[in-house]
Amino acid sequence: FTQVLYLNDLLLHILSLGVSSQPITDSQHLFSIAVSRIQNLHLLAQRLFSNFESTLQTEDQRQLNKIFLQDFCNSDYIISPIDKHETQRSSVLKLLSISYRLVESWEFSSRFLSGGSALRNQISPRLSELKTGIQLLITDGAEMFSDVSALQLAPYGNFYQSLGGEELLRRNYELLACFKKDMHKVETYLTVAKCRLSPEANCTL
Repeated sequence: FTQVLYLNDLLLHILSLGVSSQPITDSQHLFSIAVSRIQNLHLLAQRLFSNFESTLQTEDQRQLNKIFLQDFCNSDYIISPIDKHETQRSSVLKLLSISYRLVESWEFSSRFLSGGSALRNQISPRLSELKTGIQLLITDGAEMFSDVSALQLAPYGNFYQSLGGEELLRRNYELLACFKKDMHKVETYLTVAKCRLSPEANCTL
């Protein structure tokens, strides 16, 4: 598994270095790297969330889950398909663009995720690498990302403040739940986009 991650890192690094002088001729291969990366990130998100939940009392879990279902994630303001049918109807470019913005929205706030520094420290650099890979997959990068600065998201709640008691518990729960939710979205979108490159594949969710 470690060897596979190393090879993926090396391949993306090589592709990143060559993007300014060489056209990308193997999109399927680069898609495979991107999908592998988001699968790993989604697994990390699940582990962080599970680790955090294991420290809670049953009643705390129930109350936090109830509160979370009533709230919105910060990234919900990024317009994305509402269900699997809309996902399947969306163009590859649209799925890549949404994935890019979701990944970008977590580059800073992922540093504040609880659940273990060993896991958390792996996330921010992997998000940056994944964002680079997605940008490589978008053919008209200059046009697509010309307005990125206008899409900057507000910080996730008040995670930058010193909190205590129930507020801290709620903030940590929501951050981890939203991160897991968004990584699942990106994994779905990139998997569907990759599948589209194979005319004979069944891309049904």
